[in-house]
Amino acid sequence: MKRIESSILITLFWVVMIGHAAADDGMRIRLLIDSDANNETDDQHAIAYALLSRDKFEVEGITVNKTHNGGDVDEQMAEAERVVKLCGFYPQLPVFKGANGSFAEILPHLDEPVYDGKEAVDFIIKQAKKQCDRKLVLLPIGKLTNIALALAKDPSIIPNIRIVWLGSNYPRPGEYNLTADLTCIDYVLSLPVDFEMVTVRYDDPSGSWGVKAYQQDIFDKMPGMGPQVDVRVEGRHGGTFTTFGDYSVSLYRHAPQHGDPPFRSFFDATAVAVLKDPKLGKAIEVPRPALNGRGWVERPKNPLKMVLWQDFDGPAIMQDFFNVIDAATAE
Repeated sequence: MKRIESSILITLFWVVMIGHAAADDGMRIRLLIDSDANNETDDQHAIAYALLSRDKFEVEGITVNKTHNGGDVDEQMAEAERVVKLCGFYPQLPVFKGANGSFAEILPHLDEPVYDGKEAVDFIIKQAKKQCDRKLVLLPIGKLTNIALALAKDPSIIPNIRIVWLGSNYPRPGEYNLTADLTCIDYVLSLPVDFEMVTVRYDDPSGSWGVKAYQQDIFDKMPGMGPQVDVRVEGRHGGTFTTFGDYSVSLYRHAPQHGDPPFRSFFDATAVAVLKDPKLGKAIEVPRPALNGRGWVERPKNPLKMVLWQDFDGPAIMQDFFNVIDAATAE
């Protein structure tokens, strides 16, 4: 009789545990990252931050694109795969090549069997169409080209997605991700899709420029950190690595630094942070503007709104990033 009771208790224990796991999974954010991964240093850290925040994100895949720096889409792909490997997600997490060119250049070819960016576009649409009670969050941390192409190819995905874009100096003109493809911005903003803009605002502490990863902190805190992988991964600047932490040090050693003490802004990782914890930034709803050249034209009567993220808690974001890497090391 005691054996039967014990068996029942064990069964009930696992039923409860499985139920909790299912509930936790249902609370996680479905995430698809779209990145120019080989551009500088922030993309790699944003990808690692999201992948290793397992309690918050269900990362379904990564798509890549070409911007001004970092080579063509093959080099962007190679860098994304390095990070996926160093975080212990290879080969189960898919990475797909996206656009080399601009939205305007590719748009006329969307009905052709093969076109620039097709792998990424097809994957975005496929994941957006999966039956699920949670929206798919698209996190473009480069140009918006792949996202715009997917929306043009299949507008039926609009109700199923939420776009959180790291880009623009809004309300000021310019910014790297914006100018990487000026032809897609107005198109995306014209659609009734959930859209959020995580501001950059160079030299302005109210934008993600103000979230700073100091070189010395990377040198002090990152060596040997993150999951240990079995197969050594060749780095962007040479050498081989078995932890993301050691690769992070290499990236910061080779990247030009700014200021005194030296730092690089943690732009892309800021978008991951406010997705994880909205209290790490301030969000306001504004009418969507229009783009005129590289600058913005306000449209106060526009019924379409967007969420604008600004005023980020830089120290708290950096601490959370280091906490995530530290927790992954202890696994």
